[in-house]
Amino acid sequence: MEFALFCTRVNVLIVLLLALCSPCQFIQSPIDFGPLDLLQTTNTASLDFGRIHFNSPSAVLRPQSPKDISVLLRFLSASSYRKVTVAAKGAGHSIHGQAQALDGIVIEMESLPSSIEIYREGQGEAAFFYADVSGGALWIELLEESLKLGVAPRSWTDYLYLSIGGTLSNGGISGQTFKYGPQISNVLQLDVITGKGELVTCSPTKGSELFYAVLGGLGQFGIITRARILLQAAPRKVRWVRAFYDDFHTFTKDQELLISMPELVDYLEGFIVLNEQSLHSSSIAFPAQMDLLPDFGTNGNSKVYYCIEFAIHDYLSKDTNVQQVVENVTRKMSYMPSYIHIVEVSYFDFLNRVRMEELSLRRIDLWDVPHPWLNMFVPKSGIEEFKDLLMANISPDDFEGLILIYPLLSDKWDTNTSAVLPADRVVYVVGVLRSAKPSAPACGGACVSDILRRHRLVAEAAVGPRIGAKQYLPHHSSPAQWRGHFGRNWIRFATRKAQFDPLCILGPGQGIFQKSPLNL
Repeated sequence: MEFALFCTRVNVLIVLLLALCSPCQFIQSPIDFGPLDLLQTTNTASLDFGRIHFNSPSAVLRPQSPKDISVLLRFLSASSYRKVTVAAKGAGHSIHGQAQALDGIVIEMESLPSSIEIYREGQGEAAFFYADVSGGALWIELLEESLKLGVAPRSWTDYLYLSIGGTLSNGGISGQTFKYGPQISNVLQLDVITGKGELVTCSPTKGSELFYAVLGGLGQFGIITRARILLQAAPRKVRWVRAFYDDFHTFTKDQELLISMPELVDYLEGFIVLNEQSLHSSSIAFPAQMDLLPDFGTNGNSKVYYCIEFAIHDYLSKDTNVQQVVENVTRKMSYMPSYIHIVEVSYFDFLNRVRMEELSLRRIDLWDVPHPWLNMFVPKSGIEEFKDLLMANISPDDFEGLILIYPLLSDKWDTNTSAVLPADRVVYVVGVLRSAKPSAPACGGACVSDILRRHRLVAEAAVGPRIGAKQYLPHHSSPAQWRGHFGRNWIRFATRKAQFDPLCILGPGQGIFQKSPLNL
């Protein structure tokens, strides 16, 4: 046992020494350091979905157990290697290099053995299910395993090929959020390795400060190695509805109507229909709608439409007529006559809907391209002004991608977590999800930079007091902007950092804290 521990410490030391050198000094040949496997290349660790930032680490760790991560962080905390930083990387879907560590160490969480165990607790009506899942496992893996027992998580993201630990470090939102809250509101317990290397099991009643700090904490306080996720009975099918609008106020009014009926509606999203491509990129599950396209006008006189997308679960129960429920709901809505489309799909296919879009985009070389996305939380009081601001900074005619817009309820979020929302009870998610194919005629060499510049202008105007928005999956370039982002919660956030990662080892890619003593 002592010999094994000695070998592990030697491995860590070798990795640290390599991390203190330039990458070219050790990327020469494959080297196997046992449980702390050092890759011979750091190329993948400097790449993410955004393809905007490419910050290369000096080393990449592939741990085989949480203890390997703990040994590394304990060593760093107790050593004089104060300049070494560490980032945990899940599925690599960050946009602005948040999971990168320039000249530091990236921990590839997918190297941890994937573990999904599902339990039932209690009896009768008091019984409930939960899943213990490793932090590097993907949500699609949890869905596949849980459906075997007829259960599934309550809250999702739109795209399921994301890691458990990754989304819980941010929030985890989708069309179920208005009803069940984000994914971080559906966690019962966590195993976390703090920046000091401490292995801690925490929950709302045990180690609650760390528990809430890590949820939505942007990787600043610890690395999630296991999560206990609340489950519920899964429907067999889903009735999926789309309705179209030519007036923004009517569109948002109907969305707010739908979230007021959580006993009937199980999912709600929406999007701005800028052009015909917006329809094609939003889902291939609605081919019939292509025959009933609205009139988008001509260049210079474009007409913009809006689409509500909602779903009702079908448990195939004799006690519920799902079609009647759909009719009762749509009867209260004010969509454009004849512009409504309904499909029935399996629950799995509904949740995995973006995977179909991914495969479609891969076929036309629009997946592995830069994604200069902008994600905002906008208060209801400012949503119309924000829409006007956004539309003034995009061109509907050549926009490639999707603009999501849908409401959620802030009282479904636990204010103890590190996540930040605007003050209104009704808050809109706005996701400008564009693809920038550099070889396309409409997107030359400066295309990505120009999109980022426009998004920055929109974000900076929106976070001001007039609109009062907040960034989701935030990216800020200065300490002052980060303080503004957290607002009155900044002191709590910084205090938690001092408690759980006092040397600022973790999450350097976010750019929130510098490697220096904290100044609260």
